[in-house]
Amino acid sequence: MDPERARELLAVARTRIEEALSVHEAAGPLEASDRVEPGDLDSEDLYQDEFDADRSEDLRAELAAVERAEARLAAGTYGLSVESGEPIPDARLEAVPTAERTIEEQRRYRRS
Repeated sequence: MDPERARELLAVARTRIEEALSVHEAAGPLEASDRVEPGDLDSEDLYQDEFDADRSEDLRAELAAVERAEARLAAGTYGLSVESGEPIPDARLEAVPTAERTIEEQRRYRRS
């Protein structure tokens, strides 16, 4: 993949993730009481807080993947599998700019 195209894709991903993170972090928790338990009357905010915390954690993991991809781009290894060194097809990188493995390797990685 052309390095400029890779930079563009990673920049778009970074912006999307950072904006989503800022929205989650700016909103803060909805539930102020530590005494509310799931299932209590009006405990919907507790569920939403837990959902938002999980989403923020996912976004931070996505941001870390962008940072790893940017480091590979700077090192000249972007587009090569971190597992085998085999080229990752451009179509995969267009769909998932942070891809670290070929599709076959990723399938095996998820099973383990």
